Amino acid sequence: MLDKGTTTEEHRQYGRPARAGPERGAEGGSTMAQGEVLEFEEYVRTRQDALLRSARRLVPDPVDAQDLLQTALARTYGRWETIEDKRLADAYLRRVMINTRTEWWRARKLEEVPTEQLPESCVDDATEQHADRALLMDVLKVLAPKQRSVVVLRHWEQMSTDETAAALGMSAGTVKSTLHRALARLREELEARDSDARALEREERERCAA
Repeated sequence: MLDKGTTTEEHRQYGRPARAGPERGAEGGSTMAQGEVLEFEEYVRTRQDALLRSARRLVPDPVDAQDLLQTALARTYGRWETIEDKRLADAYLRRVMINTRTEWWRARKLEEVPTEQLPESCVDDATEQHADRALLMDVLKVLAPKQRSVVVLRHWEQMSTDETAAALGMSAGTVKSTLHRALARLREELEARDSDARALEREERERCAA
């Protein structure tokens, strides 16, 4: 039986086929070689901040994001030796986090999964930057969870269509069609909000002129 939160698809994508489960020693701990343990610990030390940012794009609450990452790391630890190309470890962890997030969502542990944090970017006007980011985070809430995940991975994680498809367990064509519908929905929402804002401004001017 696979570790909860990992799938045979993940192991086909990222490493050797999964065994019936991680081997356990007499004390119930993993028998993973010491070198693999040290390699995993070094990976966590160097990539934890970046992985936490990814987690915070998947769940709204910082505490839930920490829980999500720790759960994904614990699930990955027992499968670390099956990831033959460690350059794919980030993609593997993201897939486990997405699967775990989906479990939580289905169990109603989290009622919604909005994007909480967008990457920093250099702009001249910091105030305008924060306002734009706040607007985008709010607008993203109108998307369905699958649409939101595709937008986050493609545009903010800068993953390719194929990488996004592998991470979410869908075809490249589904990624493209989902992204197309998501962006169209976002445009509709932004246009509606802009129209509402103009209407409010017009009402305010008329009120002041009366």
